[in-house]
Amino acid sequence: MSNFRDKTLALAGIFQATALVKNIAVNGLTDKHDFEICIRSIFETDPESVEAVYGQVEYLRTGLTTLIEQLGEKSSQRDIDIARYVISLLHLQGKLSKNKIMLDALANGIERARRQTEHFHITHENVIANLADIYSETISQIPPKIMVSGENQYLSNPEQANKIRALLLAGMRSAVLWAQLGGSRWQILLRRRRFSQEAERIFKEEIQRQLH
Repeated sequence: MSNFRDKTLALAGIFQATALVKNIAVNGLTDKHDFEICIRSIFETDPESVEAVYGQVEYLRTGLTTLIEQLGEKSSQRDIDIARYVISLLHLQGKLSKNKIMLDALANGIERARRQTEHFHITHENVIANLADIYSETISQIPPKIMVSGENQYLSNPEQANKIRALLLAGMRSAVLWAQLGGSRWQILLRRRRFSQEAERIFKEEIQRQLH
């Protein structure tokens, strides 16, 4: 299995979470299935494969599409906010990886939230609020803090704000996976076209083939 393919999937995981952050912040909307895939990835802490983090490749359609839009040749499709969120998460992941105390706090928080899912659905508002608190108490404490742009009516809504924080936590989970696979910010800058082409290949050869 290609390591470059795995890196592309992990990168798509980051793009999927940040695309959902953008949609909630600007429109107050989110795709329920995509949202659940992101939240489930947080709890996949010992996966057998990269696909196992997300369930299956097809569940990363939104992330792969966003990756192609952001890194592909058509600059008119690029979104400055999504690019900023992705870069910020990758930057914070590097800092997080060197902070053992915070890593332990993050792991303990996720384990507590995992036990909570024994009583509530994984996207229940109680679970999302818990994940949002974990983000606020750990990753959000690492400077520089990610500033989400959008409409105040959504950003100031507690339920929507919790979803955004939970999604940023999911984005960090994919950023950790990306780093574990040997990914770096420089690779995105220097090999953006190849990542875009690999995402397109995954679409054509793996996802669309399953639909026929």
